[in-house]
Amino acid sequence: MSNLVIDMGNSRTKIAVFRDRQLIYHEAVQLTEKRIYELIKEFHITTSILSSVTKNEEFLKLLERDTTLIQFSHRYPASVKINYKTPETLGLDRLAGVIGAMQFYKNKNVLVIDCGTCITMDAITGGGQYSGGSISPGLNMRLKALHTFTDRLPLVNLNNDFTGWQGADTVNSILSGVLEGAFQEVLGFINKYVAAYPGLQVLLCGGDANFFDTRLKNSIFAPIVETEPALVLIGLNEVIHHYND
Repeated sequence: MSNLVIDMGNSRTKIAVFRDRQLIYHEAVQLTEKRIYELIKEFHITTSILSSVTKNEEFLKLLERDTTLIQFSHRYPASVKINYKTPETLGLDRLAGVIGAMQFYKNKNVLVIDCGTCITMDAITGGGQYSGGSISPGLNMRLKALHTFTDRLPLVNLNNDFTGWQGADTVNSILSGVLEGAFQEVLGFINKYVAAYPGLQVLLCGGDANFFDTRLKNSIFAPIVETEPALVLIGLNEVIHHYND
C-alpha cells in the first residue's frame, strides 16, 4: 500500500511514491495518463495527491477512479496556521514546502527557498505560523526576459559554473547581472529573515537549488543551509497522512 504524490510546476512535473513516510521512488517526467496508470499498478497505489499550477481534469479523473484522491487546498487543516491575506491565491507548492519543512525541523523557525521557475521564499515558525514570503523570477526567467524585452541583448544560456561578478563582455555581463544579482538577492533576504526569526534554518529545493547551495555554503550562512530536493513532495505526502490519520 503506497502513496502517489504529483507536483506539477510551471516547467516540470515531479512524481514520487511513498510507503508510509519512506520515499521509495521519484522521477521528473512529462506526465501522461499512461504513466500515471503504470505507477498505480506497479506500486499498488492506494492514495494519491496532486498539486498543480494549472487545471488537469483528465489526471484528476484517473486518480479519483483508481485511487483515493486527496484534494489539497489552502483549507488544509493541519498544524499550519495560515495567516496569508489571500489564501485562495497561495501556490500549493509553497504551502507544501513549509509543511515538508516542519517534518525536518519540528519546533524550529525555517525559511524555505524554492529555486525553480520562480524563486519563492516562505518562512514558517516553530509554532506552525505561516504569514507569507516573496516571489521573484527564477534564473532562466531572468535570462529570457532580458532577451525578450530588449532589442539587442542575446538569449544567454544558464551557466552554473560562472563565478564572476563583473562581466567584460555582453554575455558575461548578463550572467553577472542575473546570477550574481539573484544570489545577492537571496543573501539579502536570508539576512532579513535571520534577524526576524531567531534560530532560523534555511532549506533549499527546486531545480536550481544546487546553484544557490554551492554559493551559500561559501557564505556566513553555511551552518544553517541545507538542501532537500524532494521537500515539496514530502510535504504533499504529509498531507495524505493528515487525512488518513
